[in-house]
Amino acid sequence: MTVLYDAECGLCAFLRDWLVRQRQLVPLELLPAGSAEARRRYPALNHGATLEEITVVGDAGQVYQGAAAWIVTLWALREHRGLAHRLSTPSGALLARGAMLAAARWRGAQGGGRAYRRADGWAYDPGHGWRYHPPACVGGACPPGPVGPSHQSMGPSRTG
Repeated sequence: MTVLYDAECGLCAFLRDWLVRQRQLVPLELLPAGSAEARRRYPALNHGATLEEITVVGDAGQVYQGAAAWIVTLWALREHRGLAHRLSTPSGALLARGAMLAAARWRGAQGGGRAYRRADGWAYDPGHGWRYHPPACVGGACPPGPVGPSHQSMGPSRTG
């Protein structure tokens, strides 16, 4: 199974490292969401959505997102398969969904899942907020500019 995760998100990177250390009953490949490799392998996926929540692709092409992705990922781990079975019940699914919402809330408070991505030319300056520095044009083709009313600065942001 391939787990797509946001490599720029601290929580996501922490969980990726945790998954790597676990004993796996089903091999997990961890791949940065939205990367060139992810786009090459899975051209039909909504890659913007894969940056917003965990997405798992099974060996037969099944796609799991959100709480279902976490449940199937836990199912692949030796010490957590039993938990995955409990979370796959109707009441367990409610618990898994609540845990996903709590993680998403924490991630949002830390700046994860933001619309301003370093790979797109955004940089965070604690004194001035998010600033846009357009990526260089390659072969006469320039990437699209940022979306929003102010292209140079998004103002001060919370400093966590």
